[in-house]
Amino acid sequence: MSQSLVDDVDDPAEAALGPSRPVAAGPVPDPGRRMDVRRLLRFVVRRPGLLLSVVVLVLMVLASFWPDLFTSQDPLKGVPSQNFRGPSGSHWFGTDELGRDVFSRVVHGAQLSLEATLIAVLVAFVVGGLLGVVAGFVGRWVDDVVMRFVDVLLSIPALFMSLALVTALGYGTVKVAVAVGIASVAAFARVARAEVLRVRQAVFVEASRAGGARWYSVLARHVLPNAAGPVIVLATLDFGSSILAVSALSFLGYGAPPPAPEWGTLISDGRNYLANAWWLTALPGLAIAATVLAANRIARALDGEWSRQR
Repeated sequence: MSQSLVDDVDDPAEAALGPSRPVAAGPVPDPGRRMDVRRLLRFVVRRPGLLLSVVVLVLMVLASFWPDLFTSQDPLKGVPSQNFRGPSGSHWFGTDELGRDVFSRVVHGAQLSLEATLIAVLVAFVVGGLLGVVAGFVGRWVDDVVMRFVDVLLSIPALFMSLALVTALGYGTVKVAVAVGIASVAAFARVARAEVLRVRQAVFVEASRAGGARWYSVLARHVLPNAAGPVIVLATLDFGSSILAVSALSFLGYGAPPPAPEWGTLISDGRNYLANAWWLTALPGLAIAATVLAANRIARALDGEWSRQR
């Protein structure tokens, strides 16, 4: 047997047995990807609280985009003869002063409240992340100017700034969302800047620069992918606080005008009937609390997993 034939095979014993049968061509499964999916499933299943939080958040997101999956009743149509009915099989969350189904109003209110929250988080993520990346990557006087602006934003309470901005912008769900998002820009900018500074000093970044890579190539291929993790975790955590801020502004009357069923507006309308209709405030408030707690639980799990990988 020639030496070249022995070199072409991994095991010399296979060469002694003769040529093997041809293997049919086809897609090769990726074991690493299957292991990642299994690891993710084990990570979620072994934590009942996290699994429940994921289910709650998924249900709320489905309710915000497809409310007809959960109820077929009109949230704006009331039956005066059925006003102030308590929770029952026909009206899960009872009825309000006009005989409208409260469960239907909570489900359709998710569409307004959660969409406003997503807009707020997106504004904070994009604007704050951009400021942090510019400050951390460029450095020098740009870093000083941007971070002094961020310090000014941090010196103003977020809810007070949201109130000032929504007063200047005007009433409405989208304007409330933009105001809440701008009030959260400073936190995203600080986290993004800190991560960019950490990654920028890494050995592989210095090696890429020494190899002659352009600054935009270093930023896109090395800095941003490795600095995005904590910012994404902060976005998940800010999702819960943004729900509270949007609901608070709606409670004060800055959200969508009546009879739009925003969560904060539902609680504001029901506070006048606490003595004889507790469900008008308690059950919408429970929906807000469940969503916020679920978002915070998921954010803590992501933060712990990210810290472990680092």
